[in-house]
Amino acid sequence: MPHHTSLIALLCVGFVVAFALGMLAQRLRLSPLVGYLLAGVIVGPFTPGFVADQTLAPQLAEVGVILLMFGVGLHFSLRDLLDVKNIAVPGALLQIAFVTSIGAGFGLLLGWAPIGAVVFGLALSVASTVVVMRALEERRLLDTRRGRIAIGWLVVEDLAMVLALVLLPAITAALGAGEHVGAAGVLGALAWTLLKVAAFVAFMLVVGRRVIPRLLEHVAGLGSRELFTLCVLAIALGVAFGAAALFDVSFALGAFFAGMLLNESELSHKAAADSLPMRDAFAVLFFVSVGMLFNPSILVDHPLLVVATVAIIVFGNALIGFTVVRLFRLPQLTALTIAASLSQIGEFSFILAGLGLSQKVLPQQGHDLILAGALLSIIANPLLFAWLDRWQKRQQPGAAVTQVLAENSEVPEHMGGHAIVVGYGRVGRELSRLLQDRGVPLVLVESDPDRVEQARKAGLVTVRGNAASEAILEATRPDTAQLAILAIPQALEAGEIIARFKSINPAISVLARAHSEAEVKHLLDHGADAAVLAERELAYSLADMVMAMPPYRPARVEAMPAPASSR
Repeated sequence: MPHHTSLIALLCVGFVVAFALGMLAQRLRLSPLVGYLLAGVIVGPFTPGFVADQTLAPQLAEVGVILLMFGVGLHFSLRDLLDVKNIAVPGALLQIAFVTSIGAGFGLLLGWAPIGAVVFGLALSVASTVVVMRALEERRLLDTRRGRIAIGWLVVEDLAMVLALVLLPAITAALGAGEHVGAAGVLGALAWTLLKVAAFVAFMLVVGRRVIPRLLEHVAGLGSRELFTLCVLAIALGVAFGAAALFDVSFALGAFFAGMLLNESELSHKAAADSLPMRDAFAVLFFVSVGMLFNPSILVDHPLLVVATVAIIVFGNALIGFTVVRLFRLPQLTALTIAASLSQIGEFSFILAGLGLSQKVLPQQGHDLILAGALLSIIANPLLFAWLDRWQKRQQPGAAVTQVLAENSEVPEHMGGHAIVVGYGRVGRELSRLLQDRGVPLVLVESDPDRVEQARKAGLVTVRGNAASEAILEATRPDTAQLAILAIPQALEAGEIIARFKSINPAISVLARAHSEAEVKHLLDHGADAAVLAERELAYSLADMVMAMPPYRPARVEAMPAPASSR
């Protein structure tokens, strides 16, 4: 194949194989991350058939890291951490220290350098936020005490890994500067790095905090969706590159701070939504590129090492998580939930392993063990949560599955004949307000935490989660509802939700919104009773306004007939 087609080949084959295996993983009720990683293994150099260009993969992975970290910053919630800081902060730090120590000891037994062993241990100590959030959402645990502890715990882990990504290159450079560098040299390198990080943070808080939101608002005011999306990506990539070029700190830190600053903007939801397709695409390429570096022969050549790595991930993280939560005198169910959440590793582990490999401190064997451990632990995680569900049913027969803390988060038992509104964006928010003013009993479904909070403050009973999830949909009590309204703009997703509504309650009336004739047909085919074509309704409204204005407005007072004369 000609050299100039290597990028196209990598993109085409990588996306196609990742899609196929991601769909398979979804069918098997596994995280799609498993499929993406296996896709990388298939197109990598260690398996027969097509082999993607190895020189391009690390560069695409770096872009993926930037956009992943930008997404982490964009959804970073200090409130989630502060709500449970008393247990999440000490618990996460103890867990990271404990598992890192075990992993580092394991690496030293294998003859690795101390710094490589520590990187290996760190990579085994941080859970995948994607996997945990999916498991919690499926069980409606995001608004429970144990769910909030798990989320706060993950926030601390993420912050710790961001710091590790910043400091690792400095430590590596200090250790590689000469054979006689001592503790003073390492501490000096760390101090210098922290000084540069402080300078970057100060610059972003003083300058970036003012410039970035204003720039975003100005571009949004131009009315060009393409320019707005480009502006969001330019901020993410530009700040990341500027952090590395001007302050000599990592791309990851720059992208993380860019996301955090955008998170403070009123346009953060639009920024997140518009950049999501690009972030998702490069995130898939990141996982594919990680899989390309994995040599699956380690599963055959060193099965005992793989088993030991998985044991550290699953049992080491679960044990310390369970122990810490119980020491805080919290219920056993909460401790088991935290243990199950922490018993796998994911995206931050891959980033740290890739950095360790590129800095030549983590051996290839360590990298392969991390990837093998991640794959197997992610596959095992749903089984642990399924066991936890069965354990809870045995211990608490007949009790509610969740004990939600937030007000207006559960549909009252006596509620019936209500309307279900899916989505609390611009359309859903206005629709809910109008129906609420007219006394229509409402139940809202929304996945975005900020919008959920707004809806609950407005007095709306709001179920947090994705309506495409069976558990979330059943929590809205569609069997007793009279009407469902799909206010989300994604017609394909809405069609699947409509079909599920109809399967639960065939008598329920369903309305939906669409943006094309094809979408209207799709929604009606899936059971919608009516679909509103937004652009057409807008045209009708504008036409009515035009006809009400001069010179098209008819005379307001027609000539009155003369009064009849009295006789």
